[in-house]
Amino acid sequence: MDLRKLKTLIELVETSGIAELEIQEGEERVRITRATMMGAQTVMLPTAMPAPVAPTGGPHNMGSEPSPPAAPEGHVVKSPMVGTFYRAASPGAKSFVEVGDTVAQGDALCIIEAMKLMNEIEADATGTVKAILAENGQAVEFGQPLFVIV
Repeated sequence: MDLRKLKTLIELVETSGIAELEIQEGEERVRITRATMMGAQTVMLPTAMPAPVAPTGGPHNMGSEPSPPAAPEGHVVKSPMVGTFYRAASPGAKSFVEVGDTVAQGDALCIIEAMKLMNEIEADATGTVKAILAENGQAVEFGQPLFVIV
């Protein structure tokens, strides 16, 4: 998909009332979503999706596979996009939040860089940061848990 077509699609999402547009041409797939606070974002999704993992446990499994980690307790803030996770606004700057910090809904938690755009991710709940689940500079996936707020 060429750059002119992508720009046209982004402009379409920005000027229309739609929140999300997904286009697939052959093996290329593009999803453009508009968030209320961050503006339009373009997210390229992988064309090959990973194979589903069979559930562990049960009588057919005699403990040869480890069980999945328990879900963290509290409110989980998930990544709204694919990109690179940054805990601070710039290298060497103080992190937005640390474990144990109190945050209010709307407070900045991190930045996710997606296609050269820096997207500030805000807390969608008020509470105390119990865990930070991504490493600085790490690639994150859509829906990946980033923070736990209790």
